[in-house]
Amino acid sequence: MTGKTWKSEIREFKDVKTGRTIKQLTTTGNNVHLYFTENSFDATRNEIIFRSDRASGRDCAPHENPFYDLFRMNLDSGEIVQLTDESASSVGIENGSIHSVTKTPDSRIVVYRTGNHIKKLDTVTGENCILYTETGNYNLGSPSIAPNRRYLAFSRNENVHVADGPNYTGFKDRFYLVKDGRITLAYLDGSGWFDVFKDTHQVGHFQFCPVDSTIGSYCHEGPWNLVTQRMWLLDFVAREARPCFRQNEQDSIGHEFWTRDGYLFFDNRGPGHDGTITSDRTQAVATNVQVNQNALIPFVGLADRWGNIVQRIDMPFYCNHYHANPDNTVLVGDDVDDLVLIDIAGKAAKVQVLCHHKTSWHTQSAHCHPTWSWDGKKILYASDFGGRVNLYLVES
Repeated sequence: MTGKTWKSEIREFKDVKTGRTIKQLTTTGNNVHLYFTENSFDATRNEIIFRSDRASGRDCAPHENPFYDLFRMNLDSGEIVQLTDESASSVGIENGSIHSVTKTPDSRIVVYRTGNHIKKLDTVTGENCILYTETGNYNLGSPSIAPNRRYLAFSRNENVHVADGPNYTGFKDRFYLVKDGRITLAYLDGSGWFDVFKDTHQVGHFQFCPVDSTIGSYCHEGPWNLVTQRMWLLDFVAREARPCFRQNEQDSIGHEFWTRDGYLFFDNRGPGHDGTITSDRTQAVATNVQVNQNALIPFVGLADRWGNIVQRIDMPFYCNHYHANPDNTVLVGDDVDDLVLIDIAGKAAKVQVLCHHKTSWHTQSAHCHPTWSWDGKKILYASDFGGRVNLYLVES
Protein backbone atom coordinates (compact mmCIF):
# COMPACT_ATOMS: atom_id res chain seq x y z
CA MET A 1 0.00 0.00 0.00
CA THR A 2 1.50 3.35 -1.00
CA GLY A 3 2.33 5.53 1.98
CA LYS A 4 2.89 2.60 4.34
CA THR A 5 5.90 3.14 6.59
CA TRP A 6 8.49 0.93 8.26
CA LYS A 7 10.54 1.97 11.28
CA SER A 8 14.31 2.19 11.03
CA GLU A 9 16.16 -1.08 10.51
CA ILE A 10 19.61 0.52 10.59
CA ARG A 11 22.31 -1.22 12.59
CA GLU A 12 26.04 -0.53 12.74
CA PHE A 13 28.96 -2.93 12.87
CA LYS A 14 32.73 -2.88 12.37
CA ASP A 15 34.13 -4.38 9.20
CA VAL A 16 36.18 -7.50 9.90
CA LYS A 17 39.04 -6.50 7.57
CA THR A 18 39.38 -2.73 7.92
CA GLY A 19 37.58 -1.82 11.13
CA ARG A 20 35.48 0.77 9.29
CA THR A 21 31.96 1.40 10.55
CA ILE A 22 29.35 -0.13 8.22
CA LYS A 23 25.65 0.72 8.38
CA GLN A 24 23.28 -2.05 7.39
CA LEU A 25 20.24 -0.11 6.21
CA THR A 26 17.70 -2.92 5.71
CA THR A 27 16.80 -6.26 7.29
CA THR A 28 13.30 -7.06 5.96
CA GLY A 29 13.01 -9.09 2.75
CA ASN A 30 15.18 -8.37 -0.29
CA ASN A 31 16.30 -4.79 -0.90
CA VAL A 32 18.05 -3.64 -4.07
CA HIS A 33 19.43 -0.20 -4.96
CA LEU A 34 19.45 1.26 -8.45
CA TYR A 35 21.93 -0.15 -10.96
CA PHE A 36 25.41 1.35 -10.78
CA THR A 37 24.86 3.41 -13.96
CA GLU A 38 22.10 5.22 -12.06
CA ASN A 39 22.15 6.63 -8.51
CA SER A 40 19.82 5.74 -5.64
CA PHE A 41 20.90 8.79 -3.66
CA ASP A 42 18.79 11.97 -3.68
CA ALA A 43 20.92 14.98 -4.66
CA THR A 44 18.87 17.37 -2.48
CA ARG A 45 17.96 15.31 0.59
CA ASN A 46 19.66 12.62 2.70
CA GLU A 47 17.52 9.86 1.18
CA ILE A 48 17.69 6.94 -1.21
CA ILE A 49 15.20 5.31 -3.59
CA PHE A 50 15.32 1.51 -3.78
CA ARG A 51 13.37 -1.64 -4.64
CA SER A 52 12.13 -4.05 -1.99
CA ASP A 53 9.82 -7.05 -1.72
CA ARG A 54 8.99 -6.25 1.92
CA ALA A 55 5.34 -5.48 1.07
CA SER A 56 4.75 -8.52 -1.16
CA GLY A 57 3.56 -10.94 1.50
CA ARG A 58 5.99 -13.53 0.15
CA ASP A 59 9.24 -14.84 1.62
CA CYS A 60 11.51 -15.34 -1.39
CA ALA A 61 15.17 -16.04 -1.92
CA PRO A 62 16.78 -13.59 -4.38
CA HIS A 63 16.60 -16.13 -7.24
CA GLU A 64 12.90 -16.93 -6.66
CA ASN A 65 11.52 -13.87 -8.50
CA PRO A 66 10.70 -11.58 -5.54
CA PHE A 67 7.90 -9.09 -6.18
CA TYR A 68 9.50 -5.66 -5.93
CA ASP A 69 7.92 -2.26 -5.34
CA LEU A 70 9.58 1.14 -4.90
CA PHE A 71 10.49 2.65 -1.55
CA ARG A 72 12.16 5.74 -0.13
CA MET A 73 14.43 5.74 2.94
CA ASN A 74 15.37 8.75 5.05
CA LEU A 75 19.02 8.07 5.93
CA ASP A 76 18.81 10.28 9.05
CA SER A 77 15.77 8.66 10.67
CA GLY A 78 15.89 5.30 8.87
CA GLU A 79 12.15 5.52 8.13
CA ILE A 80 11.05 3.69 4.98
CA VAL A 81 8.00 4.75 2.91
CA GLN A 82 6.35 2.68 0.17
CA LEU A 83 6.02 4.63 -3.11
CA THR A 84 4.29 2.11 -5.42
CA ASP A 85 1.87 -0.79 -5.13
CA GLU A 86 2.16 -2.61 -8.43
CA SER A 87 0.70 -5.80 -6.93
CA ALA A 88 -2.66 -4.05 -6.67
CA SER A 89 -2.92 -3.75 -10.46
CA SER A 90 -0.84 -6.67 -11.73
CA VAL A 91 -2.41 -9.79 -13.18
CA GLY A 92 0.58 -12.11 -12.79
CA ILE A 93 2.76 -11.74 -9.73
CA GLU A 94 6.02 -11.98 -11.71
CA ASN A 95 4.85 -9.66 -14.48
CA GLY A 96 4.00 -6.81 -12.13
CA SER A 97 7.25 -6.68 -10.20
CA ILE A 98 9.34 -3.54 -10.67
CA HIS A 99 12.65 -3.74 -12.54
CA SER A 100 15.11 -1.39 -14.25
CA VAL A 101 14.63 1.84 -12.28
CA THR A 102 16.00 5.27 -13.15
CA LYS A 103 15.26 8.72 -11.74
CA THR A 104 16.16 12.39 -11.85
CA PRO A 105 18.92 13.42 -9.39
CA ASP A 106 16.37 15.10 -7.09
CA SER A 107 14.18 11.94 -7.14
CA ARG A 108 11.17 13.96 -8.32
CA ILE A 109 10.63 11.74 -11.38
CA VAL A 110 11.16 7.97 -11.18
CA VAL A 111 10.79 5.77 -14.26
CA TYR A 112 10.69 1.99 -14.14
CA ARG A 113 9.82 -1.15 -16.05
CA THR A 114 7.01 -3.42 -14.86
CA GLY A 115 5.72 -6.25 -17.03
CA ASN A 116 5.40 -4.91 -20.59
CA HIS A 117 5.10 -1.27 -19.42
CA ILE A 118 7.47 1.64 -18.87
CA LYS A 119 5.90 3.79 -16.15
CA LYS A 120 6.58 7.20 -14.59
CA LEU A 121 6.04 8.17 -10.96
CA ASP A 122 6.00 11.78 -9.77
CA THR A 123 7.09 11.39 -6.14
CA VAL A 124 5.73 14.81 -5.17
CA THR A 125 2.22 14.60 -6.65
CA GLY A 126 1.95 10.80 -6.53
CA GLU A 127 0.88 10.71 -10.20
CA ASN A 128 1.72 7.37 -11.81
CA CYS A 129 1.24 6.83 -15.54
CA ILE A 130 2.24 4.53 -18.39
CA LEU A 131 4.66 6.02 -20.92
CA TYR A 132 5.12 2.98 -23.15
CA THR A 133 3.50 -0.45 -23.56
CA GLU A 134 5.22 -3.19 -25.51
CA THR A 135 2.80 -4.91 -27.88
CA GLY A 136 5.32 -6.70 -30.09
CA ASN A 137 7.78 -9.53 -29.61
CA TYR A 138 10.40 -7.44 -27.79
CA ASN A 139 11.96 -7.39 -24.35
CA LEU A 140 12.25 -3.99 -22.69
CA GLY A 141 15.59 -2.74 -21.41
CA SER A 142 16.50 -0.23 -18.74
CA PRO A 143 15.24 3.35 -19.26
CA SER A 144 17.32 6.52 -18.96
CA ILE A 145 15.96 10.06 -18.52
CA ALA A 146 17.43 12.87 -20.63
CA PRO A 147 18.87 15.74 -18.55
CA ASN A 148 16.31 18.15 -20.08
CA ARG A 149 13.55 15.97 -18.52
CA ARG A 150 11.54 16.01 -21.75
CA TYR A 151 12.03 12.39 -22.77
CA LEU A 152 13.60 9.07 -21.90
CA ALA A 153 15.01 6.25 -23.98
CA PHE A 154 15.49 2.50 -23.58
CA SER A 155 16.55 -0.56 -25.53
CA ARG A 156 14.20 -3.14 -27.03
CA ASN A 157 15.45 -6.52 -28.21
CA GLU A 158 13.56 -9.22 -30.05
CA ASN A 159 12.42 -11.95 -27.70
CA VAL A 160 14.31 -15.10 -28.64
CA HIS A 161 12.82 -17.05 -25.70
CA VAL A 162 16.11 -17.92 -24.02
CA ALA A 163 16.08 -19.07 -20.41
CA ASP A 164 16.95 -16.48 -17.76
CA GLY A 165 18.23 -17.02 -14.24
CA PRO A 166 21.14 -16.85 -11.79
CA ASN A 167 24.80 -16.92 -12.79
CA TYR A 168 24.16 -15.36 -16.23
CA THR A 169 21.88 -18.08 -17.55
CA GLY A 170 21.25 -17.46 -21.26
CA PHE A 171 23.88 -14.69 -21.52
CA LYS A 172 25.82 -16.28 -24.41
CA ASP A 173 22.72 -17.62 -26.22
CA ARG A 174 21.04 -14.20 -26.36
CA PHE A 175 24.21 -12.65 -27.75
CA TYR A 176 24.16 -14.98 -30.75
CA LEU A 177 20.40 -15.21 -31.31
CA VAL A 178 19.23 -11.58 -31.08
CA LYS A 179 19.44 -9.88 -34.51
CA ASP A 180 16.92 -7.07 -33.97
CA GLY A 181 17.77 -4.50 -31.30
CA ARG A 182 16.36 -0.97 -31.07
CA ILE A 183 16.73 2.25 -29.10
CA THR A 184 13.30 3.76 -28.44
CA LEU A 185 12.45 7.29 -27.24
CA ALA A 186 9.30 8.08 -25.24
CA TYR A 187 8.16 11.54 -24.11
CA LEU A 188 7.84 12.09 -20.36
CA ASP A 189 4.50 13.86 -20.84
CA GLY A 190 3.08 10.63 -22.26
CA SER A 191 2.49 12.10 -25.74
CA GLY A 192 4.12 9.30 -27.70
CA TRP A 193 7.20 7.33 -28.66
CA PHE A 194 9.27 6.27 -31.67
CA ASP A 195 12.29 4.13 -32.54
CA VAL A 196 15.40 6.29 -32.84
CA PHE A 197 17.77 3.60 -34.06
CA LYS A 198 17.68 -0.03 -35.19
CA ASP A 199 20.64 -2.40 -34.94
CA THR A 200 21.41 -5.99 -35.94
CA HIS A 201 22.80 -6.87 -32.49
CA GLN A 202 21.46 -7.24 -28.98
CA VAL A 203 21.63 -3.72 -27.55
CA GLY A 204 21.64 -2.63 -23.93
CA HIS A 205 23.04 -0.35 -21.22
CA PHE A 206 21.45 2.71 -22.80
CA GLN A 207 22.36 5.90 -20.91
CA PHE A 208 21.92 9.57 -21.72
CA CYS A 209 24.95 11.82 -21.38
CA PRO A 210 24.25 13.83 -18.18
CA VAL A 211 25.27 17.15 -19.79
CA ASP A 212 23.85 16.73 -23.31
CA SER A 213 20.29 15.56 -24.04
CA THR A 214 21.13 14.90 -27.71
CA ILE A 215 23.77 12.24 -26.97
CA GLY A 216 23.40 8.78 -25.47
CA SER A 217 25.47 5.64 -25.23
CA TYR A 218 24.54 2.01 -25.67
CA CYS A 219 26.38 -1.27 -26.00
CA HIS A 220 26.37 -4.42 -28.07
CA GLU A 221 25.48 -6.70 -25.19
CA GLY A 222 27.02 -10.12 -24.63
CA PRO A 223 30.13 -11.83 -23.25
CA TRP A 224 32.86 -9.21 -23.47
CA ASN A 225 35.36 -11.55 -25.12
CA LEU A 226 32.88 -12.26 -27.95
CA VAL A 227 31.67 -8.71 -28.61
CA THR A 228 33.83 -7.06 -31.29
CA GLN A 229 32.67 -3.48 -30.62
CA ARG A 230 31.04 -2.90 -27.23
CA MET A 231 30.52 0.86 -26.84
CA TRP A 232 28.53 3.08 -29.19
CA LEU A 233 27.52 6.74 -29.07
CA LEU A 234 24.07 7.65 -30.43
CA ASP A 235 23.36 11.11 -31.84
CA PHE A 236 19.63 11.74 -31.36
CA VAL A 237 19.59 14.63 -33.85
CA ALA A 238 21.28 12.79 -36.71
CA ARG A 239 19.99 9.38 -35.53
CA GLU A 240 23.47 8.11 -36.19
CA ALA A 241 25.58 5.71 -34.16
CA ARG A 242 29.37 5.78 -34.04
CA PRO A 243 31.82 3.52 -32.19
CA CYS A 244 33.46 4.78 -29.00
CA PHE A 245 36.96 3.34 -28.45
CA ARG A 246 37.48 1.17 -31.52
CA GLN A 247 38.34 -2.30 -30.27
CA ASN A 248 40.98 -4.68 -31.49
CA GLU A 249 41.37 -8.42 -30.97
CA GLN A 250 42.89 -8.05 -27.50
CA ASP A 251 40.14 -5.89 -25.99
CA SER A 252 37.33 -7.09 -23.72
CA ILE A 253 35.35 -4.01 -22.73
CA GLY A 254 32.26 -3.25 -20.67
CA HIS A 255 30.55 -1.76 -17.62
CA GLU A 256 30.59 1.71 -19.14
CA PHE A 257 28.93 4.62 -17.33
CA TRP A 258 28.78 8.41 -17.66
CA THR A 259 30.64 10.48 -15.11
CA ARG A 260 29.01 13.60 -13.62
CA ASP A 261 30.92 15.89 -15.99
CA GLY A 262 29.97 14.05 -19.16
CA TYR A 263 32.76 11.55 -19.79
CA LEU A 264 32.13 7.90 -20.62
CA PHE A 265 34.07 5.58 -18.32
CA PHE A 266 34.88 2.03 -19.45
CA ASP A 267 36.74 -1.06 -18.28
CA ASN A 268 39.09 -3.12 -20.49
CA ARG A 269 40.15 -6.47 -19.00
CA GLY A 270 41.91 -7.97 -22.00
CA PRO A 271 41.42 -11.24 -23.90
CA GLY A 272 39.51 -14.12 -22.38
CA HIS A 273 37.35 -12.06 -20.03
CA ASP A 274 33.58 -12.18 -20.46
CA GLY A 275 32.65 -9.52 -17.88
CA THR A 276 30.96 -11.95 -15.49
CA ILE A 277 31.47 -13.53 -12.10
CA THR A 278 29.42 -16.41 -10.73
CA SER A 279 28.74 -17.75 -7.27
CA ASP A 280 31.57 -20.25 -7.92
CA ARG A 281 33.96 -17.25 -8.27
CA THR A 282 34.48 -18.20 -11.93
CA GLN A 283 33.42 -16.64 -15.22
CA ALA A 284 30.16 -17.81 -16.77
CA VAL A 285 31.28 -18.09 -20.40
CA ALA A 286 35.08 -17.81 -20.68
CA THR A 287 35.65 -20.60 -18.16
CA ASN A 288 39.15 -21.41 -19.46
CA VAL A 289 40.46 -18.13 -18.03
CA GLN A 290 40.48 -17.52 -14.29
CA VAL A 291 38.71 -14.44 -12.95
CA ASN A 292 41.92 -12.58 -12.10
CA GLN A 293 44.15 -13.96 -14.87
CA ASN A 294 45.26 -11.47 -17.54
CA ALA A 295 47.26 -11.70 -20.77
CA LEU A 296 47.78 -7.92 -20.68
CA ILE A 297 47.54 -5.20 -18.05
CA PRO A 298 43.87 -4.25 -17.71
CA PHE A 299 43.01 -0.58 -17.91
CA VAL A 300 40.11 1.81 -17.47
CA GLY A 301 39.52 4.84 -19.62
CA LEU A 302 37.52 8.02 -20.07
CA ALA A 303 36.11 9.09 -23.44
CA ASP A 304 34.40 12.36 -24.26
CA ARG A 305 30.98 12.50 -25.91
CA TRP A 306 32.60 12.61 -29.35
CA GLY A 307 34.42 9.34 -28.69
CA ASN A 308 37.91 10.76 -28.03
CA ILE A 309 39.93 9.01 -25.31
CA VAL A 310 40.99 11.65 -22.78
CA GLN A 311 42.45 9.44 -20.04
CA ARG A 312 43.77 5.89 -19.71
CA ILE A 313 44.75 4.35 -16.36
CA ASP A 314 46.49 0.97 -16.17
CA MET A 315 45.09 -1.39 -13.55
CA PRO A 316 47.33 -4.27 -12.42
CA PHE A 317 44.09 -5.72 -11.03
CA TYR A 318 40.43 -5.31 -11.86
CA CYS A 319 37.04 -5.19 -10.19
CA ASN A 320 33.64 -6.30 -11.41
CA HIS A 321 32.12 -2.82 -11.42
CA TYR A 322 33.57 0.63 -10.89
CA HIS A 323 31.93 3.90 -9.95
CA ALA A 324 33.68 7.27 -9.90
CA ASN A 325 33.49 9.95 -7.22
CA PRO A 326 32.25 13.42 -8.30
CA ASP A 327 35.64 14.68 -9.56
CA ASN A 328 36.83 11.36 -11.07
CA THR A 329 39.85 11.07 -8.76
CA VAL A 330 38.79 7.96 -6.82
CA LEU A 331 36.98 4.81 -7.92
CA VAL A 332 35.06 2.38 -5.77
CA GLY A 333 35.12 -1.18 -7.07
CA ASP A 334 33.69 -4.54 -6.09
CA ASP A 335 36.43 -7.15 -6.16
CA VAL A 336 35.64 -10.84 -5.65
CA ASP A 337 35.51 -10.54 -1.86
CA ASP A 338 36.04 -6.88 -0.97
CA LEU A 339 35.05 -3.36 -1.89
CA VAL A 340 38.14 -1.33 -2.72
CA LEU A 341 38.99 2.34 -3.21
CA ILE A 342 41.31 3.12 -6.13
CA ASP A 343 43.06 6.47 -6.28
CA ILE A 344 43.48 7.45 -9.95
CA ALA A 345 44.54 11.06 -9.39
CA GLY A 346 48.25 10.31 -9.92
CA LYS A 347 50.29 8.55 -12.58
CA ALA A 348 49.70 5.09 -11.11
CA ALA A 349 46.51 3.66 -9.59
CA LYS A 350 46.68 3.00 -5.84
CA VAL A 351 44.30 0.53 -4.22
CA GLN A 352 43.13 0.05 -0.62
CA VAL A 353 40.50 -2.27 0.85
CA LEU A 354 37.35 -0.45 1.95
CA CYS A 355 35.41 -3.38 3.45
CA HIS A 356 34.56 -7.07 3.11
CA HIS A 357 31.23 -7.33 1.25
CA LYS A 358 30.57 -11.10 1.69
CA THR A 359 28.16 -11.36 -1.25
CA SER A 360 27.62 -14.60 -3.17
CA TRP A 361 27.35 -13.15 -6.73
CA HIS A 362 24.54 -15.65 -7.37
CA THR A 363 22.03 -13.19 -8.84
CA GLN A 364 22.28 -9.73 -10.42
CA SER A 365 20.54 -8.28 -7.37
CA ALA A 366 23.31 -9.72 -5.18
CA HIS A 367 26.03 -7.91 -7.13
CA CYS A 368 27.43 -5.16 -4.93
CA HIS A 369 27.20 -2.39 -7.58
CA PRO A 370 28.80 0.19 -5.24
CA THR A 371 27.81 3.80 -5.98
CA TRP A 372 28.93 7.14 -4.59
CA SER A 373 26.54 9.67 -3.10
CA TRP A 374 26.25 12.95 -5.00
CA ASP A 375 28.57 14.69 -2.53
CA GLY A 376 31.15 11.89 -2.65
CA LYS A 377 30.98 11.20 1.09
CA LYS A 378 29.07 7.90 1.18
CA ILE A 379 29.07 4.61 -0.74
CA LEU A 380 25.98 2.41 -1.06
CA TYR A 381 26.26 -1.28 -1.90
CA ALA A 382 24.31 -4.55 -1.75
CA SER A 383 25.14 -8.00 -0.38
CA ASP A 384 23.14 -11.21 0.04
CA PHE A 385 25.15 -12.32 3.06
CA GLY A 386 22.68 -14.17 5.29
CA GLY A 387 20.44 -15.29 2.42
CA ARG A 388 18.60 -12.10 1.46
CA VAL A 389 19.83 -9.02 -0.42
CA ASN A 390 20.26 -6.02 1.85
CA LEU A 391 21.69 -2.52 1.55
CA TYR A 392 24.80 -1.23 3.26
CA LEU A 393 26.34 2.23 3.63
CA VAL A 394 29.94 3.13 4.33
CA GLU A 395 31.67 6.49 4.62
CA SER A 396 34.31 7.04 1.97
